[in-house]
Amino acid sequence: MLLGFMGTSYDIIGVNYSDLRKPDRRIETVIARALGSAKTVLNVGAGAGSYEPTDRLVTAVEPSVEMIRQRGVSAAPAIQGFAEDLPFDEDSFDASMAILTVHHWNDKEKGFKEMRRVTRGPVVVLTFDASLRGLWLADYFPELVTLDDEIMPKMTDYEKWLGAVEISTIPVPHDCTDGFLYAYWRRPSAYLDPRITAAMSSFQAIDNVSEGLEKLERDLDTDAWSQRYSELRILDEYDAGYRLVTTK
Repeated sequence: MLLGFMGTSYDIIGVNYSDLRKPDRRIETVIARALGSAKTVLNVGAGAGSYEPTDRLVTAVEPSVEMIRQRGVSAAPAIQGFAEDLPFDEDSFDASMAILTVHHWNDKEKGFKEMRRVTRGPVVVLTFDASLRGLWLADYFPELVTLDDEIMPKMTDYEKWLGAVEISTIPVPHDCTDGFLYAYWRRPSAYLDPRITAAMSSFQAIDNVSEGLEKLERDLDTDAWSQRYSELRILDEYDAGYRLVTTK
């Protein structure tokens, strides 16, 4: 059973979020490159400030007070607000970014049209392709597949909402420092740590994960997981479905 995902509040699950979701420098480099030569950048759904460039003038918009509170002293100033109603004039920014946040928006089409309205140059979005199947975590928590289908835009939606886009795969390193949902694809025992899964909004949107956790723990104890997914053990990075969408 799934809980209401849009009602999953980062004012609750966002506690200690900044300690568990450290930006991965390899992903950070890709995002910075996509922003091009932009000097002013809008970060929508900015959270605690992950992946915000430090060499440009950044303005952050974030709905959660708890997440704003966790922004570091050197982080960009944050405005409490929503993607669907950005308080800026047209073409206010050289570029804009939205990093692993679109699944929380109530009206995704309106949010992206707002980003396009206030941005002169590229709109950069790190998101997830829910059409990708075969990720092992879903073998233990099949509700994740149902949830992704419900909350994630189709990849074809981005062009409808933003105009021409380029979509590229963002492989997840085996030692990724950012604890998003599929970051631990080669470190399965991490999903048994409630402190780690507390910073994963998808886990918090599933009503009861105890059965999946028990199965995973059993398979790790008996080495069944390693046997079933042995091919993952030799990979340094993995396509877990994360995509970078950049307007042309």
